[in-house]
Amino acid sequence: MPYRVFRDRKEAGRLLAEELLEYGGKPDVVVLALPRGGVEIGYVISQVLKLPLDIFVVRKIGVPWQPELAMGAIASGGIQVLNQSVINSLNIDEETIREATARELQELHRRENLYRRELPALSIENKRIILVDDGIATGSTVSAAVAAIRKLSPKEIVIAVPVAPPSVYNEMKKIADKLIILMTPEGFVGVGQWYENFSQLSDWDVCSMLRESRKETPGKGHEVLTNS
Repeated sequence: MPYRVFRDRKEAGRLLAEELLEYGGKPDVVVLALPRGGVEIGYVISQVLKLPLDIFVVRKIGVPWQPELAMGAIASGGIQVLNQSVINSLNIDEETIREATARELQELHRRENLYRRELPALSIENKRIILVDDGIATGSTVSAAVAAIRKLSPKEIVIAVPVAPPSVYNEMKKIADKLIILMTPEGFVGVGQWYENFSQLSDWDVCSMLRESRKETPGKGHEVLTNS
């Protein structure tokens, strides 16, 4: 499609849903959204395609003296992914990793408890996962999410986002089983430039959409994930 600006996340979600029609109503498909912006995209897709929606929270584990550099990530389900090349090149010891992980784990649990409350996580094992966000800038969060989801033994991972730069498209193609990006414009500065309305979602918005979608599509055939 030609480059254009999306009216808002709802429109972007509807356009993505049109590219995902083959997954509509299938009992082995789960839409996983990255909070917060990805949840509105995921909510629209789940409504159009009659699929269950869940969130997948990812927290980067930054190098303490260079926080923007990720030495790993943690994600929903207690999954940890470490970037050994960064760890080895900077001689980061295990205690430093443990302390940084503990800090991020605390924040991950806070967010999961805030968003989920009493709602259990849906099982990912042997499911086709549609992983969504409202756009990708660098790819670090989505890459961490994919690595974490792989550890939960899905059948397939589909990355579906409205917009990303060309360089990220090539990186995402390497890690996804299927990749759907509606636009890969040159001159990409940030995700927000491709939306007329890019207002931030509140925690309440995330909670509301997650509960509404679970009410509409409770996920027959989608057993919940329990911590055993």
